Amino acid sequence: MSRIFPINPAEATPEVRAAIDAHLKDGYQLTNEKKTLLHNVTAFEALEVHSYAVDRELQRLIGKRAADLFEYAISFQNDCIVCTTYFGKLLQRLGITDFEHFDFTPEEKLIIEYGRAVAKDPKQIPDELFARLQAVFNDETIVVLTTMAVFMIANNVFNDALQVEPEP
Repeated sequence: MSRIFPINPAEATPEVRAAIDAHLKDGYQLTNEKKTLLHNVTAFEALEVHSYAVDRELQRLIGKRAADLFEYAISFQNDCIVCTTYFGKLLQRLGITDFEHFDFTPEEKLIIEYGRAVAKDPKQIPDELFARLQAVFNDETIVVLTTMAVFMIANNVFNDALQVEPEP
């Protein structure tokens, strides 16, 4: 059970309602995580709005599928049930039902490995892994990958610390 209950959008303040309306207008869903974050609009914007902007950049650089795989790998490594449930549904739509044994492209395997390494211990990313990453991706892409990893880890921590309920 969530430690902090999600807000009720019907009872939201005008500031929160404006944030909800803008988020929905942009085509996003209002999940339990977002309704929990919306207890404070600044927190919501910091974690959700800005992470979506970074995600769009990541998709521009490596494609949507690769971005989804990267974000799932981080959430899986962190054992975040909310995010693994969300991304697991996206992967199922892509026909990926067994993440551990799917035949990913070499680039996808590399970003999955990097995502897991960042989530596991960002201070211990092997130099060899980083060299392989630099052989495939430019500095901009690596910066965006790493920034998205930070946002995913923050989402994972938020969901786990507050025991946010995954979507049905």
